[in-house]
Amino acid sequence: MDLSHVIAFNIALGAAIASPGPALLVAIKTTLSSGRRAGIAVGLGLGLVAALWTLAALLGLETIFAVFPWAYGGVKAVGALYLIYIAYQMWVHARAKVEAQMTPASHAFRQGVMINALNPKSVLFAAAVLVVIFPSGMSLGENLFVVANHLAIEVLFYTGLAFGMSHAAVSQRYMRAKVYIDRVAAGVLGLLGLRLLFQR
Repeated sequence: MDLSHVIAFNIALGAAIASPGPALLVAIKTTLSSGRRAGIAVGLGLGLVAALWTLAALLGLETIFAVFPWAYGGVKAVGALYLIYIAYQMWVHARAKVEAQMTPASHAFRQGVMINALNPKSVLFAAAVLVVIFPSGMSLGENLFVVANHLAIEVLFYTGLAFGMSHAAVSQRYMRAKVYIDRVAAGVLGLLGLRLLFQR
């Protein structure tokens, strides 16, 4: 493994993190509705589990999913139902005023963990990227470096997102358009959940 492999991995990872999906939508929504601290906390939860999925891919978990497809199907079904639940909650509470009390950072962190823990496609994505980019037979130290690098990129991205989205001007615009933003985000998450549930 050399620097070019790490750079290629970081480019692919950055594109994946920034693409619209459950993790990004929840991170944006949490920051806008509950502030910077909760936004950073949900990002830490998302990043920690994403890095653990990369570790799982390095250890060959995708092979286990291939051998035991029922395990993948079970995790996928639970993840899809969780996304649909989050979408339902967002839709129902779209018109509700944001309370002065903020979402506790511990709750936001747990939500970030749940979003990525119940998304087994993350390990399949990680496995595909790792196979394409990195050479086979890497040492334990190199594998741990890849995982630590992944975690650092995730934390930096979501912390930067939380700082950017928590400015007063952005928050005020969100409050004015909250019902529309929440309904669109709920629709996207709901569709992603349904797709994950019914996709083979």
